[in-house]
Amino acid sequence: MPEQQTIVIAGASGMIGTELTRQLEAAGHLVIRLVRHPTHHPKERQWDPEVSWLNVATVDAADVIVNLSGASISRLPWTLPYKKQILSSRLQATSTITTAIAKSSSPPHTLVNGSAVGYYGDRPGEVLTETSAQGTGFLAKVVEAWERAAAKASPATRVVMARTGLVLGNGGALKPLEILARLGVAGPLGSGTQIWPWISLHDEAAAIAHLALGSSLAGPVNLAAPRPVTATQLSETLARSLNRPFWLPAPGWAIKAALADAGKELLLSDQNVSSQLLVADGFAFRDQNVDDGITAALSASHHVAR
Repeated sequence: MPEQQTIVIAGASGMIGTELTRQLEAAGHLVIRLVRHPTHHPKERQWDPEVSWLNVATVDAADVIVNLSGASISRLPWTLPYKKQILSSRLQATSTITTAIAKSSSPPHTLVNGSAVGYYGDRPGEVLTETSAQGTGFLAKVVEAWERAAAKASPATRVVMARTGLVLGNGGALKPLEILARLGVAGPLGSGTQIWPWISLHDEAAAIAHLALGSSLAGPVNLAAPRPVTATQLSETLARSLNRPFWLPAPGWAIKAALADAGKELLLSDQNVSSQLLVADGFAFRDQNVDDGITAALSASHHVAR
């Protein structure tokens, strides 16, 4: 990694932001956290994306901004008000940051903005690269608007959209699957043959750091482990790691009836997402097998529980 850089992170207190902060600080970089409350620490800066307020001086001092801010898509159910929040929280945060960058007399060299593989929709039988067309569905529309907002940063700032898959960490989208497994009621979701693009929490943060500091890529970049697995393979590996049974199928119609769009797009979508662009750029995944990713996630979960 290059010499010390100042990285401003929105969403630093979340699962990914916490791990990213840890890795960046371990590498000797200065991490400044954007917070919505009055600051209590010299490494915090206040902002308010709901009224589009961010002190331009905070942006002037940044070499890189990483924006991970947005309402969690793994919080269920997706009621109509919550769907609006999923979209508005991302657009407000991103627009607040890009507006401040546009006003900056010394804009950051890079903005890494959150994004998601939800852009591709349900695409069985396809290998999905960054040049693949936008799919259909709620998340595809959210991601398209989110990425469009990020692209409005200053021309002097390289903008990367980190299209992230299922992050295996202590929390996030893995949590409900872990709960089912611990209760002994895990089993195939729908057909179970749908491909899930996963990535370990360590590699997610390391990839963002690489894109921020060790890359010249711009535009969308897929963040998914190079060995995708089916929903059944991932869920069965999780159950086995917890020494729990894997037997109770959840039919696709039942998932759609219970969770509507969230069930269809989070659990039943088939997305064989390629990370070849990231790998060709020199990024090396630590956790290439889903067993490694789940072991690391459960180890972190056990450590937190203790």
